[in-house]
Order: sequence, then C-alpha cells, then structure tokens
Amino acid sequence: AGMLSLASLAGFLPMALLGAFAGTVVDRLPLKRVLIGADLFIAAVSAAVAVASLSGALPAWAVVVALFLRAIGTAFYTPASQALTPHLAPAGLLTRLAGVTQAVQSGGYILGTAAAAVIYPLWGLTAMVALDVAGALVASAAVALARIDAGGSPSGRAGGGVANLVRGLASETREGYRELRGYRGLFALMWCGFAFTIVFSPVSALFPLMTLDRFGGTTGDAATVEIAFSAGLIIGSALLAATGGFRNRALTVVAATALFGAATCVSGLLGTDGFPVFVAMSLLMGVSSPFFSGAQTSLMQEKVRPECLGRVFGLYGAIMSWAMPVGLVFSSLFADAVGAAPWFAGAGAIMMALAAVTWLIPSIRGIERER
Repeated sequence: AGMLSLASLAGFLPMALLGAFAGTVVDRLPLKRVLIGADLFIAAVSAAVAVASLSGALPAWAVVVALFLRAIGTAFYTPASQALTPHLAPAGLLTRLAGVTQAVQSGGYILGTAAAAVIYPLWGLTAMVALDVAGALVASAAVALARIDAGGSPSGRAGGGVANLVRGLASETREGYRELRGYRGLFALMWCGFAFTIVFSPVSALFPLMTLDRFGGTTGDAATVEIAFSAGLIIGSALLAATGGFRNRALTVVAATALFGAATCVSGLLGTDGFPVFVAMSLLMGVSSPFFSGAQTSLMQEKVRPECLGRVFGLYGAIMSWAMPVGLVFSSLFADAVGAAPWFAGAGAIMMALAAVTWLIPSIRGIERER
C-alpha cells in the first residue's frame, strides 16, 4: 500500500509542481515541437524501463523514478495538446471536438488495458512497455507529418542567460494567472471544479471496495463496474460530440456535476443486494464525466487568448493535481473508519449541493457573454 501511494505521488507531483511553468514553456515554443519532444521523452523513459527489465525484476525505486520522469513529459504534453485545438478548429466546434478527443482517449484506454492483459502474462513487462514505446514513435511521426504551424513567441527565442530565463518564465507564468483571473466566470468555475475534484477523485479509488465489501462481489464483478464506467465515458463523449451539450456550457458543467452526484449518492444508499443498480449508476457516472471536463476545456479554449493557452492549461492542470491527493487523504481516513458506502452517499450529496451553488454564482451563469 505504501509503494502504491508513493507511485501515485510520483505520477501527480510533476504536474502539481511544474504544470504552470511547463505551460509557460509551451507558450514559448512551437506546439508541434513540444508535442513531439514530450512524447519522445516519455518513450525514452519507457525504453529505459524495458531495457532494465530484461535483466530481471525491477526494484521498486526504479519504477517510481520512471513514473516521475514520465509525468514530467506529460506536464508538457497535456497543455500543448489542449492549446493546439483552437489554432486548428472553429470556435463553434470546440465543445464537440472535446467530445471526440475524449472518446478517442477513452477507447484507447480500454483497448490498451485489454492489450496489456493479453501481453503481460504471455511476454512480460518488457514487451508491454515496448508496445508503449512503439505507440509514442507512431504518434510522433504522425504529428511530424501533420501541417501544424501554431505556437511560439519571440520570448521563446530570446537569450540572456539562465537568470533572465527564470525571471522571464516567472513573469509570464504570473501573466497567465492574471489572464485567467480576468475572466471572472472561468476563474470561479475553475475553483468550483477544484472542489468537485476533491470529492470526486476518491470515488474511482473506492469502486473496488464498494464491489467487494458492500456487495460481496468478486474481482470479476469489480471489472464489470470498471467496464460500465468506461463504456459510459465513450457514450458520454459521443453524445457531447454529437450535441455539444447545452448552449450555455456552464449549465452543461453544472448538470454533469449534478448527474454524477446523484448517481454517486444512489450508489452509497443501496443495500447489499443492489449490485446491478450500482453497475447502472457507474455507467451514468461515466456518461456525465465528458460533459463536465469537455465543456470546461472548450470554454477556456474559446475565451483565453491563444498565446496564453499553454500557461492557463498548465495552471489549471496544476491546481487540479493538488485536489486529488487532498481528496484521497480525506476519503481513506473516512472509508477506513465507516466504509466506502457512506463516503459515496455523502460525496454524492456534496456534489449535488456544489452544482446548485455553482449555478447561483452570477459570473458563471453569464459565462457565455464574458469577453
């Protein structure tokens, strides 16, 4: 348990600590270069793990270091990919494209997990990580061939030594914060999302406990719940891509929060024979998730100046990364004391209350008119 906690920490710390500065670097450089560089860096770390695993079992510290280094690459890749879309697509399609992106990512996650389940027992860790490296190389080649001419600022080509570079990065990072702070609705919605993430992040970790302890299920039942949630993600992403959600995207975020909260609360109130309903509620949670994140992402892509998008998304990712461990600490203490089901019921009620409070904020209701 301690090593799993350390591994989770290694995966979130780079985004939490470096996200805002990584976003500033993203704004300085051509996005195509950042995407390829970050992907190849992650692939190099994976390749090192694959080579090291050939000599036998990997020590735990090596895995933790590899996770930390891979997360550094992700801290650059994620804001770069989010900042790229507005350079290539019309503003009116950003929400639907967010749904398409999430559908592809969810499908890739499901297929990747299935591939790992087949490859690992047959050929071991080395072959599984080699597949990851191959995927990164294919992705980098695809981006290299694509016609992408976006990003890059004069400051990204300026010299002046390390001290001036650090001062420039700090100044531009503050500018990104001021940019986001200038949009009152977006800024308020981000902090409401932070509160939601604190309550939401432990829910996925407690899914297996609900299945095994509350309903007396098997590991196969736990897998069924995960499949239901993943299927919901794809369904929700497809619906978002097809409809774009409500015209007021803040209402889309609020409705998704309320639906997720209702499904979570119902799950916590079920009796020990309620496993089939829990599977259905897990599907609903998955359906609601893309509407929450997709609408929020498209709002930032549309409202924020393109030259500041990397910084804003880096800052957003850093803030959300800090919400996860906070929520996990509270939930682990709570769940150990009274069980997972009361946490689900209470967390769901808090989510529904948070949805109501979010919609009562005038700047959030008027977010579509914000300039």
